[in-house]
Formats: sequence, C-alpha cells, structure tokens
Amino acid sequence: MSNIVDQLSELLPDGAVVDAAAVAERATSYWDSSPTQAKALLRPESTQQVSEVMRLCHEVGQSVVVQGGLTGVVQGAVSTPNDVIISLERMNVVESVDEIDGVAVVQAGGVLQVVQAHLADKNFLFPLDLGARGSCTIGGTVATNAGGINVLRYGMMRQLVLGLEAVLADGTIISSMNQMLKNNTGYDLKQLFIGSEGTLGIVTRVVVRLFPIPQSRQTALFSTESFDAVVRMLKLMQSDLAGTLSAYEVMWNRYFHSVTQPGGHSTPMSRDYPFYVLAEAEGADPAADNKRFQKLLEDGLASGDIVDAVLPKSESERSALWTIREEFDPVLPAYLYDVSLPIKQMSPYVDKLETKLSAWRPDAECLVFGHIADGNLHIFVRPYEDGVHHDKSDEIVYGCLEGLSGSISAEHGIGIEKKRWLGDSRNDNEIQMMKSLKHLLDPKNILNPGKVID
Repeated sequence: MSNIVDQLSELLPDGAVVDAAAVAERATSYWDSSPTQAKALLRPESTQQVSEVMRLCHEVGQSVVVQGGLTGVVQGAVSTPNDVIISLERMNVVESVDEIDGVAVVQAGGVLQVVQAHLADKNFLFPLDLGARGSCTIGGTVATNAGGINVLRYGMMRQLVLGLEAVLADGTIISSMNQMLKNNTGYDLKQLFIGSEGTLGIVTRVVVRLFPIPQSRQTALFSTESFDAVVRMLKLMQSDLAGTLSAYEVMWNRYFHSVTQPGGHSTPMSRDYPFYVLAEAEGADPAADNKRFQKLLEDGLASGDIVDAVLPKSESERSALWTIREEFDPVLPAYLYDVSLPIKQMSPYVDKLETKLSAWRPDAECLVFGHIADGNLHIFVRPYEDGVHHDKSDEIVYGCLEGLSGSISAEHGIGIEKKRWLGDSRNDNEIQMMKSLKHLLDPKNILNPGKVID
C-alpha cells in the first residue's frame, strides 16, 4: 500500500500537497524561525476535501495539526515530523454578506485584515481586532477564541460567532451555520469548537456578526501618575461616553519607556510618566462625540488624573500612537505572558510580580501593558536566555496570581506552553470533562495531539 502522503495526494487537487522538503522552507511560527516539520502540508479547497482527508487520517491513525496565520504564542500549532499539517489558506473567501441581518459567511482561511477590508467596502464593521490582523486567520481566531483591543465593547470571538461548520476527527461534517442571534434549540454545538485550539474539530466556515461602521472616532494618548487615576478615568469614560468606548489600552512606564527608546517608536510626550493610556471611542455623531470626548479629557486634566494628553490630528498620527501599543519588537526577545484578573487586583499583582522577579535575579524586569477594561494584562519578562529560565519565570508570573481570582490565559489559549499550568485555573472536574470531550470526539487522539490537555 502506498504511504499516507501518496494516498492524500490522490484525494486532493494538483498542488494541494506540499512535501516535507518544501514545508521545511516555512517558519515554525511568527516567533520561531526554525523550519516547520511535517510529513506534508495539505491545502484543501473545500469542507468536503477536509472531510475526506480526515476520514483517511482517522482510518490509519495519522495525526493532524491545523495551522492558520501562525501568530499564536503558546505553541498551539507546532507540528512534528510525524504529523500532517492542514492549512486552510486556499479557503479564504467571504462567501456572502446579509446586509439586512448584518451577518457574513466567511471561510476559515480568510486573513482577518482582508476580511475586515472586504466587509468595510460593504459599509460593515467586523470588530474583532488585534495586532496580528495582517496574518491571523478567521479559523485561527475561532479556534483560540481571540480577543484583542475591542473586547470591551464587542466581546471576544465567542460573542461574534453565530454559527460554524467543522470537521471532526473521523471526517464527520458538523454544519451548524446558524445566522440568527437567537436560536435556543438544544446544545449550542459551535461552542465546543470555539477556543478548543483545533483539538476537537477543524473549523472550515464561520457565520459572523457585523456592525454598522462608526461615523466618528476619537483617540487620545494620555498619561497618569497612578493606577488609581487610570481606573477613575476608565469609569468616567465608560459612563459618560454612553457605551461608545471601544478601546482602553494601558501601558506601564517600563513598557512604554522600552518601546520608545532610541531606535524604537517615536513618542509625542515625556517617557517618564508612570502610566500611559490609549483610549478610543466610536460613535455616530462626529460633532457631539468629539465635544464629549474632549470634555472628558479636559475634566481629567482639571482633576489631576490626567497629567498630559495628545489627540492625533490625522490617521497617520493615530496609527503612530497605536504602533507604540501594538508593535513591541523593540523589547524582544522576552518571555511572553497573557493573564487576566480583576481590575482592582492588577496593581498589587504587578507590584508583587516585580518584587518576586527582583528577588529571583536583580537584572530581571517585567514590561506590562494590557486591555485592562476586560481584565487582561500582557507581560514580557526579561532577560530572555533562549528558554533557559522559562520554567522559573512561569512559576513566578503564574504563582503571583494565587488568591487573586485570576487566569493563566486571558486570550492566547493553552497550547503546549501553558499545559502544565492549566490546573491553576481549572479544577480537576473541569479538566476531566475536557478529557472526556476530547476522547468522545477524537478517540484516536489524532487532532492536534499534545495540545491543551494530555
């Protein structure tokens, strides 16, 4: 009998199977430039082709790893020489847009930024947005339940998916392409696959919610002297902007100072303030919205909660402000973390973390920023020594969450990197139920094996 790659080649169109040598020319991920390892990479063009591939792989016990934009940070899509990779890069079409109900059907291989632009041309906003928008795929954002900068207003990917289609390990197609906001008919099967990191099924098509494109947008970068002032301004903006606050990104001084160092990003204000906030609101009445937004900044300056503020006068100036928050290459390499906890616990957590890191080694430092309003902090720990101290760094970062009702992963998932720490955020009964679901849907353990749970 021919080997599995030959059999898969017979199932798929010409050019759909990339051999191991060619796969090795691809980087493992955005974060890891080493060659990708796999028996082959498959590029199916339809859900039916994905189904046929999985039926064969299930029959022979061939492990399969699904890859999207490869921007994840927890090694959730890493493959081995024994795996077959499925990439949905050829399934990238926005199939339909319902302009009355405000929904779109999108194939899972569509790149987020491309999908956003396509929908914007039809005067719709797809509000999921994150720094990796130019690379990450719709299927990847579903599989990881991505969050990003607009969670405060629109929720995570879970809140934006109305229906989806997925292929199970044995090739069964689950087509639950609901297009209604309300559909209370038994178990909501789509939720099994959202956030499952490709371990329960392969998402191939998605029904997403759309929103009207805002008619106005107000952006400001401002600084404060304390975290309490950061929180007061958040509450003020949430209440007085009547629900139009869409982003509230906070950067601790060490992060801001590091990314704006010489050779890094330019900054429109002093680099020496304790906290920096990038706030953005979107509304429907430009004149009134601008007036209300500016008044809040003036009130913050008058009260002393804001010590300096900058309002961009053009889209290029706005983009420059967002670059400070989103493009953190100047601080890399570093160990990356993504945790969540109640807002009231954030400042004590960071203080404790800095103390613990300094006690471990005097040259250790943490750079902190995050979405804040949705409870999410991102942390970079340096120095980075090619993984030598990764376990100790993990122990400190996650250990400091103890007793704070926090989570080891706010939006990046578990993958391989956080698997040993899953028990810190989920109890034994929860983990056992996860294992039971995995065994039920993938009894041969061929879908993304070794990720999330054993």
